[in-house]
Amino acid sequence: MTARPPRLHPSILSADFARLADELARIPSADAVHVDVMDNHFVPNLTLGLPVVEAIRRATDLPLDLHLMIEDADRWAPGYAEAGAESVTFHAEASAAPVRLARELRAAGAKAGMALRPATAVEPYLDMLPELDMLLLMTVEPGFGGQAFLDVVLPKIRRARHALDGGPAPLALQVDGGVNRETIERAAEAGADVFVAGSAVFGAEDPDAALVGLRTAAARACH
Repeated sequence: MTARPPRLHPSILSADFARLADELARIPSADAVHVDVMDNHFVPNLTLGLPVVEAIRRATDLPLDLHLMIEDADRWAPGYAEAGAESVTFHAEASAAPVRLARELRAAGAKAGMALRPATAVEPYLDMLPELDMLLLMTVEPGFGGQAFLDVVLPKIRRARHALDGGPAPLALQVDGGVNRETIERAAEAGADVFVAGSAVFGAEDPDAALVGLRTAAARACH
């Protein structure tokens, strides 16, 4: 396994939406801000859309890591790249032409990420890894924050890490869902190197101190 410094992307899904600018100022050591876009169709929840993403872009200098849990990703995803997101991740299950979409995102200036639900196998998508910058493996069923980490995904993380390490270009391997001080170690040991954490960060009295603790735990598991 290729050991890389862990990267932490706090999810604003667990932040106070009425005070987003203040909440973002509380996580200065974050590597990026994870923004969940849900449409109440692909997942049973409705969060925010392009206008709010544009407002977040104006409110922080941190990179934006967009996670689109929406239907018809081929149509809507490029607009988020054009809005200034540094990374845009779409779901494989919601894209009719994932290779074309990944190329469109890169052409718009964003890194291209692809996400898989817990029950979606990674093997059918291995050939398109060179088109991506990041692979996101959901460790909960997408749709709501605060869910428990699904250990059943750990073998898939290991298989994905093995495939990524054998590929022609380095890809980030992100996990999202139920990440806390305990589960981040298991995910890191399995091979993940980018971690989305919501309630474990914004539910803490000092969100940035919580980030530091998560980063330390992940780094310890990688070595």
